[in-house]
Amino acid sequence: CEAGSYSSATNLTAASECTDATPGHFATTGSTEQTACREGSFANGTRNDACELCPEGYYQDQPAAAACVRCAAGKFCPVGSSRELDAQCEAGTYARLTDRSGDPECLDCPAGSSCGGGAAPPSECSPGSFAATAGLSECASCAGGTYQGESNATSCLPCVEGSYCAEGASAPLPCVAGSYSTATNLTAAGECTDASPGHFATTGSTQQTACAKGSYTNETRQGECTPCAGGTYQDEGGQTECKACLPGHYCAVGAAAALPCVSGSYANATNLTDASECTDASPGHFATTGSTEQTACREGSFANGTRNDACELCPEGYYQDQPAAAACVRCAAGKFCPVGSSRELDAQCEAGTY
Repeated sequence: CEAGSYSSATNLTAASECTDATPGHFATTGSTEQTACREGSFANGTRNDACELCPEGYYQDQPAAAACVRCAAGKFCPVGSSRELDAQCEAGTYARLTDRSGDPECLDCPAGSSCGGGAAPPSECSPGSFAATAGLSECASCAGGTYQGESNATSCLPCVEGSYCAEGASAPLPCVAGSYSTATNLTAAGECTDASPGHFATTGSTQQTACAKGSYTNETRQGECTPCAGGTYQDEGGQTECKACLPGHYCAVGAAAALPCVSGSYANATNLTDASECTDASPGHFATTGSTEQTACREGSFANGTRNDACELCPEGYYQDQPAAAACVRCAAGKFCPVGSSRELDAQCEAGTY
């Protein structure tokens, strides 16, 4: 049988009856069986009389192969390779296999990446680190007061206002509630400035904020102000305490001003929290808006019932000679009582009249 074919039969009559060697195999002249290509070689197509060695840059780790496999980037594959070999590149460089040669070329590591050498490919710097130039074996951590949120960076960024950046930061961290900062180089939360009494700062603040009217804080490092308690108020911002409510007024929780007791009621206490706590004026008395005490109706007037904001004059035919009266008295027969009379008057009728 011709090279590239074989037979184990003993009754063949022509060369064409010999069997062709299959891909990945070969047969020499007069072969009784085909032979598999060894590792590091291949046979493409049929009727091969020999196998070929894998060329530079390729390898084959299996027998009976019809083709070789391309060497991976950073690996070394000489002619006839049955496996990939590690390249021996120095730290700060990496191996790249060209199409023309299986011998890897060691190149400088690109900026923004690190290269440990050997056959390792470039490794992009992770967030929080950088490589400013080419040829570096390690990425450097961002210094305190700077950060980098992207991979493959060649520099770090200044920290932002209202935040701090520890060494190796991949993102700014906000100043905690109760502190603030306008600086862009802070390295720790403790470097943020504490809010002063009468002020507060929310998380990530660039400045402290004065407590609003109706609230206060008497401590440092506060994230919020405390509303004035019921019975107190504060009509100015940025304060460390609240004021006692005013007589004749009431102050609800968080009051920015004392509100007057409504007409018909009064109070002399300084701790009222609601209008309903003001005292109603009693019969015979009245109270105007914001009164600290009730006022007695004068003679010639009266106030019937409670919660009166004014007294009424006694009507014609009635009088009242006492203060704080709830009603007027009927004029006696033969007496004269005009509107608002505080006493009965003698009529001045001539004789023969009444």
